[in-house]
Amino acid sequence: MVTTIQLQPETKSRLDVMKVHPRETYDEMLNRLLDMAYDPEPLSEETLQKIDEAVADIRAGRYRPFDEVVREHGLE
Repeated sequence: MVTTIQLQPETKSRLDVMKVHPRETYDEMLNRLLDMAYDPEPLSEETLQKIDEAVADIRAGRYRPFDEVVREHGLE
């Protein structure tokens, strides 16, 4: 089955730029983008807890600026 959709010219131009090769179909491209945007595997409780702890640390000021870490490791 094939379905036709309406797109604004600007949207079609944006989609054209996102093709990995000129012969990639819009269906292939949209499925590729959807696969990148959606992860069906939920985060574990442990991961969610670690994220909450990290956010709390940041809000409490318990972090080091990125520039400081770069300098400390000689990555400038």
